[in-house]
Amino acid sequence: MKYRKLGRCNGLKVSEIALGCEGFIGKTQAEFKEMLDKALELGINFIDMYTPNPEFRDNLGIALEGRREEMVLQGHICSVWEDGQYLRTRDLEKAKAAFEDQLNRIGTDYIDVGMIHYVDSESDFDEVFNGAIMEYCKELKADGKILSIGLSSHNPAVARKAVETGLIDVLMFSVNAAYDMQPPSEDCNDLWKPENYKNGLLGMNPDRKELYELCEREGVSIDVMKVFGGGDMLNEELSPFGIAFNEYQCLEYCLTRPGVAAVMAGCHSVEEIEKLAAYYEAPEREKDYSTVLAGMEKFQFQGNCMYCGHCAPCSVGINVADVNKYLNLALAQGEVPETVTDHYKLLEHHASECAACGRCERNCPFGVEIIGKMKKAAEVFGY
Repeated sequence: MKYRKLGRCNGLKVSEIALGCEGFIGKTQAEFKEMLDKALELGINFIDMYTPNPEFRDNLGIALEGRREEMVLQGHICSVWEDGQYLRTRDLEKAKAAFEDQLNRIGTDYIDVGMIHYVDSESDFDEVFNGAIMEYCKELKADGKILSIGLSSHNPAVARKAVETGLIDVLMFSVNAAYDMQPPSEDCNDLWKPENYKNGLLGMNPDRKELYELCEREGVSIDVMKVFGGGDMLNEELSPFGIAFNEYQCLEYCLTRPGVAAVMAGCHSVEEIEKLAAYYEAPEREKDYSTVLAGMEKFQFQGNCMYCGHCAPCSVGINVADVNKYLNLALAQGEVPETVTDHYKLLEHHASECAACGRCERNCPFGVEIIGKMKKAAEVFGY
């Protein structure tokens, strides 16, 4: 298992492959513990807990008894349980009661990430960030009941506003190759409506691209939801592209986006957890999403670096995908942020070493003018 730093969370590191909670709902106590035991055994140390389901919380508390510190917990604020079902609320007293219930049932006195639940509209953003909910989150953080503040959203415009406030440390966001082509919307259902894909789309939506780059620059980590699009991405008939990805291609796509720390994957069994953890041992051809993206007629990514690494190997050892990523971050900012400079400096080889041999351009499935990108990077970074 590999780990990445989680936002501005005091050096906290989380496994790149993490757990969504839906697959645990409805499990017996024994089944729940068996799944969590297997995840911890395989090095998975991060779980999202959007559901306020009391049985889920009780089972998690029992499964974590005596080893709470082994798991990074992401608990949602404003996710409540009423009349036997989950609801989202902005009622402060209900939000407080649900959060305390979470602590009590899990048997802990703190949550690592206090995730403000599901903010997709501008009006909801204004209510949350300028009202009692954000003040409550600040109080929880000051009291040590949450160690960081997060926000979950499907709308890149709202997510960007949240990051720009400087108040959130972690962003939970829906990421996959299909959703990344869609423009901002206040209705998350637009992401998977077939009619929004039927006429084809051209490249990654710039609002999403800019959001990921902003998170990378500001040190706000993204943990990914909807990596498989509710399973649609894995099914040829249901996929918006009309072609199926495999699980490893979906993971690889998300883990190569700027700003991403972890992917919250839905697992319903021990076998599914084992399969996802085997991602690191899978052959590169099974992870290579570029072969799928480049082969689609209606959906075009031409000319855009997708950070897939298909350009490798470079004849002089340059990590072309990383150089392109840092160049894009610098160009988007209009200046070179210190953090980007530091990351670029740590690369073993730099853009100025490019021999202009053209091997990378011949390998690139998206027709990126890589030699020109290397010249620009050498100009921007100075070497």
